Amino acid sequence: MLPPLSLERSINKIVREEWGRILASLVKHLGDIQLAEDCLQDAVISAMNHWGKNGLPNSPAAWLITVARRSAIDELRRRQNFASKQAEISYLLDLANRDAGETGSEIIPDKRLELIFTCCHPALSQKTQVALTLRTLCGLSTEEIASAFLDKPDAMQQRLTRAKKKISQAAIPYHIPEADDLQGRLSSVLRVIYLIFNEGYSASVGESLIKTNLSDEAIRLARILRHLMPDETEVSGLLALVLLHDSRRNARISPTGQMIPLADQNRSRWNKSQICEGVTILEMTLPQRRIGAYQLQAAISAVHAQSPTWEETDWPEILALYNLLYALQPTPVVRVNHAVALSYAKSPNDALMVLEAAFADGELGLYQPFYAAKADLLQRLDRRDEADEMYRIAIDLSENDQERGFLQNQKAVMNECGRQGTTTQVVRSPLN
Repeated sequence: MLPPLSLERSINKIVREEWGRILASLVKHLGDIQLAEDCLQDAVISAMNHWGKNGLPNSPAAWLITVARRSAIDELRRRQNFASKQAEISYLLDLANRDAGETGSEIIPDKRLELIFTCCHPALSQKTQVALTLRTLCGLSTEEIASAFLDKPDAMQQRLTRAKKKISQAAIPYHIPEADDLQGRLSSVLRVIYLIFNEGYSASVGESLIKTNLSDEAIRLARILRHLMPDETEVSGLLALVLLHDSRRNARISPTGQMIPLADQNRSRWNKSQICEGVTILEMTLPQRRIGAYQLQAAISAVHAQSPTWEETDWPEILALYNLLYALQPTPVVRVNHAVALSYAKSPNDALMVLEAAFADGELGLYQPFYAAKADLLQRLDRRDEADEMYRIAIDLSENDQERGFLQNQKAVMNECGRQGTTTQVVRSPLN
């Protein structure tokens, strides 16, 4: 038998890995996310007790779902609408009486895709979609989700409770959308996973730039989605993108906690296996000629990942990819990134004109990366007074401590060079 600490770790690992699959199956039969979640939580508590005495069963996932189903039967029998639930109870009894020793894949049909589409339904706000996905598919606790977004646990719990009630009261369907609606709804699912990854990769608020747990969960969700929808090229593109971005994780922060820009990162610390996997996925996906925004972003990241040094980066290729991306997704945010690539492929002057034209459209007034990028361009053009003002605005708009510290350091180095009457020898890109 495992010692108590090892047993607890084993149970936590099993629960985290199997939570979404078990919960999705329960929701499919119960039609109630809150009831399914409560019953699964009861099963986990029971597992801590029983497995501590008897050791791990042959199929922990099957054991958990069997106990959760029995808990659901007990709860449905206690409810006032017991008579109307006889069909559900009979079906659950039939499932619960099956041999709990069956393999998880046999006893737990994979219904996570339905649950993903339910959590990402357009009737829910974007933040709620993200929070509900983290709770139901990833099994993160309310406290973990609240911490990730710097919310109070009570406020996050209320948000999740309201979301579950809305799904129930509005009769939001628990199924995969029909073919006519699939692409539109799939874009919402991909966006939610991408938002989860971005918040982990470059946290918008807080002390730390990287929130590893969110990045890991986003990658896990992308893998699940690709397993469930292997023919969707944008699903593959998203998985390639998050893998390639995440490959730089270990090189992005110094031992003293300072943000390291892409130009200065030790590329030997990049995760070569993630790079290889991301590139391989792209090589399988791009020839299908159903190109989307996630595939193009992944291709851009692949160029960076495969460049031996900063100086050997193929900026013309990156610029060409950004031109294609902007044609598909003509947003101010893409335009800012396009301008950064243009500054290295051609000149900072050309890039500055693009940035100023994008700003004139009126959608970048509070977009911090715009000011950071413009400050970098102005610094490289030796227009220090203007760059200083852009750095000031970017610093004021930044809510992440490590990002703010990086910008403050850039500003200080530039001003020190100005006082000494020297030119900054190496200007580092704000890319990270």
